[in-house]
Parts: sequence; structure tokens; C-alpha cells
Amino acid sequence: MTAFHATTVDHRALRAYRLGRVREQLRSRDYGGILLYDPVNIRYATDTSNMQVWTLHNAVRYAFIPTEGPITLFDFHNCEHLSKDNEVVDEIRNAVGWFYFGAGDEGPKRVQIWADELSELVQQHCGGNRRIAVDKVEPMGVWALQERQIEIADGQQVMENARAVKNDVELAAMQESLDACQEGMRRMRDALEPGITENKLWSILHQTNIELGGEWIETRLLTSGPRTNPWFQECSHRVIEAGDLVSFDTDLVGPNGYCSDISRTWLCGDGMPNDEQRRLYAVAREQIRYNTDLVKPGMTFKEFTMQGFKLPGEFTSNRYSVVAHGIGLCDEFPSIYYPEDWDEAGYDGVIEENMTLCIESLIGTQGGRESIKLEEQVLITKDGAKTLSTFPFEDDWA
Repeated sequence: MTAFHATTVDHRALRAYRLGRVREQLRSRDYGGILLYDPVNIRYATDTSNMQVWTLHNAVRYAFIPTEGPITLFDFHNCEHLSKDNEVVDEIRNAVGWFYFGAGDEGPKRVQIWADELSELVQQHCGGNRRIAVDKVEPMGVWALQERQIEIADGQQVMENARAVKNDVELAAMQESLDACQEGMRRMRDALEPGITENKLWSILHQTNIELGGEWIETRLLTSGPRTNPWFQECSHRVIEAGDLVSFDTDLVGPNGYCSDISRTWLCGDGMPNDEQRRLYAVAREQIRYNTDLVKPGMTFKEFTMQGFKLPGEFTSNRYSVVAHGIGLCDEFPSIYYPEDWDEAGYDGVIEENMTLCIESLIGTQGGRESIKLEEQVLITKDGAKTLSTFPFEDDWA
């Protein structure tokens, strides 16, 4: 695969490590192989890509990876050239599209062709093991595989656990994404002045990402002034005014396909923040500091939840959805929840060395004018968290 940018990353080593992680997970669960449709999972396992956002919702591209056998990539019409030099892909075939947009009422007929082809690969390359993991497939495909005595298992479990632990080559690839993201943030900061719209400010990050070889941005989470509270509004044509807070969450898929997920809150204009803005920021900044200092390998998700920064009661109703989450090619396993959400949403596990996490904070009162969004991307080392995102906070507000 041709990179979109000038990279120093050893992509052969990157592919070998990531494919090894996938196969390690398959072996540990005694699966014969895995069928991947999610373009992020295909990218992780094979380091190939093709119209990533479009193929998120058009099932025109998939890969079959036997636990011990040759990899077959099924790509979109006339796209064999995109991956022909990739050493981990042994064969490239035309994908059989049976989703409704591509096949219409012929879907039930085409899914039989699709299932026959996959069943043949299972028979040839899986050593008699017909337990196959699948990440995403429509019900008609599940039924067709089951009719061929293929037992389907959870492919997302396989892939999320494979992706959770990074090596030095992955971290180098992630750093190139972080460098592009933080350059975009610097340009945004330089452009922030009264009169610019939220959309115009946000577009600078997109433009920089593409210029530097990045790929896409998953959300539009930049808001100003009263639109920062409640959170999860996306950017608009609102004109940013002097004295407004501007809060954003990058969610940027940059060079090498790696995600840079950083949040900052700035003040528009040359003035100083007011007392309430300072107060909110101080709580958010302390939550980031406290939880970054706390997290360490061997700690369980529940321990991190229960020992983490305790939100003052006035902020709990507007709390963020998670305390922390994994990060790699996108937001990924694990999701670590607040104590208030543990019984309903929480699940346990162990934080491991060489996981990469995003430490989150959202501070605002219910009905308040503004809220603060901060987020830091970290690597879990044997000694604790090492910060990967280096864009400065507003520590002179204290």
C-alpha cells in the first residue's frame, strides 16, 4: 500500500506485528480464521485500505484470514492494484456484493455465491476447524454460512483484544498522526479570533490533516460559548465571540490510519477568563492530572473507576460517557466508566503495559452557560502513564 505521506515507519514490521496479534487471539480461542468487513479491522490485520469511510456503510470489501493459512482480500471492482505489493496478502479477488444497494432483489442469490466461496476457503485452509470469527455481517450472510456448517463467533472480541496492546512500531505510526493533529491544533489556535465561525475554525484541522497525509475525522465536536453545554453538539455556523470558551475533541484519523484523540478548551480573544471559566477549568485539569498519575499496568478497570478522581456532585449529571478509553486506529477497547455508571455499563478487565488510553474530562453544571472538555492521550508503561499528546493546557488560568 502506498502511504499518503512521507513516513519513517517500517510498515513491513508494522504488518507483521499486527497480523501476529490477530492470529495469537485466534489461536487462543481455537478459531479456524476470521472474516473481516470493518475497514478499520481490515486495515489493522492487513495494512490495506480503500475508500475507508465509504466502505464503512457499503459492504464491498472484506478479508478472510485463516489462523495458519494464506490471506485472501476481496476488494472492490478493479481495485486489485491497490494491495498487489502487500506481502501479507496472498491473493486478491473481486468481492461479491450482496447488500441491497449493490444487489437489489438479487441479494439472496448472490449471498449463496459469497458463502460458497468462503466455505471453500475454510475447507482448504482451516485444517477442519469450522469455527470462524466474524466482525460484521448482515443476517442473510450469517444464515448462509450456518447452512454450510460454519460456526460463527464474535470477531469484534478478537480484533479489539488484538488491537489493545501496541509495540514500538505502532507507537511510531501513532506519533506521526499525533504530530499532524497537533500541527492542526496550532493552526486553529493561531486562527481563533472573534468573528470566526465554529465551522471555519474546525475546517483548519481537517485541511491540515489531509495536507499532512491524514485520512478523516470521525466527528464535528467543536463548539463555543453556550453551545459547549450540554456537550455532544457539533460545530455550526455560529460566530465565536470574544470571551467565549471554545471546546473541541479532535477524533482525527491521521497518517498511517492512527487516531489522535485530544481535547482542549480555549478562550477566544485577548481577555482573561472569568471566575466561573477558571473554576471549571481547574476541576477539569485536576481530573486529567489525577487520573493520569493514578493509572498503571496491572490495575483493573474497576479499580481505576473506583479509585479515580471523584467528581464534585454539581458536575456528575453532565459527566462524560467514560473516564478513559483505548485508542489505536480509532477509539477502541477498553471503555472505562464512572462509578455512577458501573452497574449499568461497566465491565472489568486489566490495564496492560503498552496499552494506549485517552484520559477524559468534561466539566460543566446542568444549565450552566459553558463546559470544559479536556482529553490526554497516554501510553501505559511499567512505571505508569507516559503522555503522548503534548499540546499545552491553559495552566496560566489557575
